[in-house]
Amino acid sequence: MITIRPAGSLGTAHDGGQVLRCHFAFADYTDPAHGHEGRLRAVNACTLPAGETYRIGPEAAVDIVTWVAEGTLATAMEGFEPDALGTGGLHLASTGSGCAQLAWRAGNKQGAAFIQFWFLADTQGMTPVQETRPALPELEDGGFRILASGFPEDDPEEGESVDDGAPVTLASRARLLHATLPTGEGAAYGTAPERVLYLLVVSGAARIGTQGLRAGDAAAISGLTDITVMADEAAVVLLADVAA
Repeated sequence: MITIRPAGSLGTAHDGGQVLRCHFAFADYTDPAHGHEGRLRAVNACTLPAGETYRIGPEAAVDIVTWVAEGTLATAMEGFEPDALGTGGLHLASTGSGCAQLAWRAGNKQGAAFIQFWFLADTQGMTPVQETRPALPELEDGGFRILASGFPEDDPEEGESVDDGAPVTLASRARLLHATLPTGEGAAYGTAPERVLYLLVVSGAARIGTQGLRAGDAAAISGLTDITVMADEAAVVLLADVAA
């Protein structure tokens, strides 16, 4: 089953001093029809003016994956060194047993737009972890590339550099994937039964089956183990794969 969530139907939440566009109930946005999708707790989009900060916390037992859609973003997670990300960069805050405060700050010269995926952790009480990855456009081949994963088989071999595109490690048996699709081309993905997929079109226009999606639209997919996403216009898409 494929259920489309149009961009115009998303909720608005006020959290951490900022306004978020939310796919699921979050902060002061309540929506009984869209509480979560399997173990995917939240998908939030935020645009920060130059120099402004989005702060949250305390948080525990959740993996917050932040993907920078545009601009530059500085990260701040309690107990860890700050880091800086550009467009296409990725930040994982695996909050484990608890993290008092997290923050993401837009650069002083330009703002930033980012999308956050919140995955419910499968293992409780773990030590918090931070990981970051730069954008690696040279690895884009038109197919889905794994950005974050809680599956051991997706881990790099011991000693392999994390700069080679290896995914950040989730505390949930979930994946977050990314694809850049030229017009008229597609990307296929296969998963196991009893999984839920959530596809978000970041830019351009894409199709899954006979259903079209524009920038900002999403599709919740259940009961299918194989999907193909086609680009009607050059598109960037993100795909979450979680337990139902």
